[in-house]
Amino acid sequence: MNYELHHLPERTHKPRDYGFTMVMDKGLSVREVEDFLEVAHEYVDIVKLGWATSFVTPNLKKKLQVYQDAGIPTYFGGTLFEAFVVRNQFDDYRRVLDTFNMTFAEVSDGSLDMDHDQKCEYIHTLASQVTVLSEVGSKDDQKIIPPYKWIALMQKELDAGAWKVIGEAREGGNVGLFRSTGEVRSGLVEEILTKIPFEKIIWEAPQKAQQVWFIKLLGANVNVGNIAPNEVIPLETIRLGLRGDTFDYFLKNSLNGAK
Repeated sequence: MNYELHHLPERTHKPRDYGFTMVMDKGLSVREVEDFLEVAHEYVDIVKLGWATSFVTPNLKKKLQVYQDAGIPTYFGGTLFEAFVVRNQFDDYRRVLDTFNMTFAEVSDGSLDMDHDQKCEYIHTLASQVTVLSEVGSKDDQKIIPPYKWIALMQKELDAGAWKVIGEAREGGNVGLFRSTGEVRSGLVEEILTKIPFEKIIWEAPQKAQQVWFIKLLGANVNVGNIAPNEVIPLETIRLGLRGDTFDYFLKNSLNGAK
């Protein structure tokens, strides 16, 4: 930090198990990645190359190397996994992970119908090769999954070997955990949290209002994802109570505790 301020919420430190910020790279150039990491690397825990953008991104290995040199792990979006699976190319997908030295992978079923036992088998198999993030929720805004099923799916995927589960929202934040307006399905989130530990969930929350909601619910060290590169610094100020949205929330708690 550039100077000292008292009464800030305590943040976990990298490498951290929770308090994660997952950033979505939707096609940054090598130079853009360098510029982005120059200011934000301290606050970025992992980067997802959104959906199947890695297939068409030029200089992919060079870009991945920039992230690696900065100590930032990366992974390919779950839609790429689904694109391989639906074409019966799962073994090819595993070879791609090795070719690009990926240490993380995302398993999802948001774009295709997949038997859940089969999805868990993919998780189990990949977990012997990489660290698996599994995504729960559909990209179809007409498909509403009841809370009890979210819980059952998340728990089964964790049991299959997923390191963390991701709550689906897409890059727009208007499906899955959220209504089409971007409003949080608060009852769903709160019910999930009765059974699944908060540190095991990454909540996709690309919109500022969604980030504020989760931080107020679960504190500065909630795991959030699908953050745009230019929103990482603003997000960190929200986590610390240094933006109007959470300014009073953290300050009052801290000052009351200091009395």
